[in-house]
Amino acid sequence: MPKFAANLSMMFNELPFLARFEAAAAQGFNAVEFLFPYDYPAALLAEKLRSNGLQQVLFNTAPGNVEAGEWGLAAIPGRQQEARADIDRALTYAIALNCPSVHVMAGVVPPGEDWQRYRDTFIDNIRYAADSFANHGVKVLIEALSPAVKPHYLFSSQHQAAELLEAIDRPNVFVQFDFFHAQLVDGNISGLMHSLARRYAHIQIASVPDRHEPDDGELNYPWLFAQLDAIGYRGWIGCEYRPRGETCAGLGWIKPYL
Repeated sequence: MPKFAANLSMMFNELPFLARFEAAAAQGFNAVEFLFPYDYPAALLAEKLRSNGLQQVLFNTAPGNVEAGEWGLAAIPGRQQEARADIDRALTYAIALNCPSVHVMAGVVPPGEDWQRYRDTFIDNIRYAADSFANHGVKVLIEALSPAVKPHYLFSSQHQAAELLEAIDRPNVFVQFDFFHAQLVDGNISGLMHSLARRYAHIQIASVPDRHEPDDGELNYPWLFAQLDAIGYRGWIGCEYRPRGETCAGLGWIKPYL
């Protein structure tokens, strides 16, 4: 049976962020994920989790200057000190929130720049994160982002993500397997589920192509969930989608699983 986590950055947006924890718990969720925790003290977020009986299962390192087009710093040459400070801060939050996984964001490669130099920087910083996180039992996740959503991100394909895992060569680094991005870039989700088995430690879902509730579009999610059970996947599935309307009104698809 799959385990689902509400993504509080995209779901329950009818409410202020701190009220979304209670809303997710009221709908039957036992776990949550979100993009970034850094606008709030870790102790406050930990109390929201505790008081609502929720587990934090994922968040990201800081994105950098989003208005300037940044989306992570770990791959940016010359900014290793900033990237590692972000990694250290993320680990502090992961410990405080008892969160098992952190997605370390790579960043955007500007057109004309040396892609290999960015890749090498990313590998070095992910190794740093992996070695730091290993002492606390926290996994490092890397995620391929589709060009339609994040143009010029360091990597967009699940195959590239798998190649990066081999180059990074750390046992606590895994793929964050987002079915939405993967379908836009690679297709053959069921094939990827099998070929990447044991190399992904977190999954995210949304309809394709609209990124709404996973009860519409070109992916047959009930069938995919059954395949994950057959493979033996025991990790979390993050509901990283934009509701078509009010969040609770669109949760009919998940009721059999909660």
